[in-house]
Amino acid sequence: MKAVMLAAGLGTRLYGNGEDQPPKVLLRFEDKTLLERHVEILRALGIEELVMVLGYRHDEIEAELKAIGAGDFVRTRFNPDFHDGPVVSLWTARDVLKSGSDVLFMDADVLYPPLLLERLIAAADPTCLLFDRGIDAGEDPVRICIKDGRIVDFGKMIEGDFDAIGEWPGFMKMSPPIAGRIADATARYVQAGKVKLAYEPAMRDVMMDSPPGTFGFEDITGVPWIEIDFPADLIRAQRIIYPQVAATTTDGDGNAAARRR
Repeated sequence: MKAVMLAAGLGTRLYGNGEDQPPKVLLRFEDKTLLERHVEILRALGIEELVMVLGYRHDEIEAELKAIGAGDFVRTRFNPDFHDGPVVSLWTARDVLKSGSDVLFMDADVLYPPLLLERLIAAADPTCLLFDRGIDAGEDPVRICIKDGRIVDFGKMIEGDFDAIGEWPGFMKMSPPIAGRIADATARYVQAGKVKLAYEPAMRDVMMDSPPGTFGFEDITGVPWIEIDFPADLIRAQRIIYPQVAATTTDGDGNAAARRR
């Protein structure tokens, strides 16, 4: 399994419109950056390699990769159009998505314990999204909508009659055929000039065009994690989530002992 991580963005929701702040993947919690935490966790879980899509201040990320001794475990792809939407960054990694390998897709700005990825990788479904029932209010969270035990919709601000709605932490395991189809879907958006979009619409296109149940989900409600998009997220990550992540253990059934909320 290969991992693809998007780390090209400017982080304008966190920092504002200036370009004088470090990439979010270099945010530090105690003695380690998010990047060092990602690399340690992925290596420990037996991932073959991590391919990172870089853009904004990419030289600083590359310097950190050298400093933490990432070596050949990490390859980078440069997205020169990093001012565009994340769909372009995912398209930049299309060679990995079409490589014939299982792919672990990851956002770079998430703080989490190893247990979260352990659960995703071990999930029975070859294509699987993480699902947290403790969804935050507002327009920002990406929603996974469940009906009769299956995902029936995916995206932001979705309305309808569902058995459950949860938040997607930004991590997904993809089978080789699904990864390839998602690469093709991103290409269609880029070729159509729809480059200011997020990547979720391309993923949703493939999901909606697949037989029911193709995309499974792993319920990780209770596992501490946070995506750091806004200043309030960073404060919460520092004061609440990081202590929970640091303290997270597993019981005999593999359940998280610390809780997100």
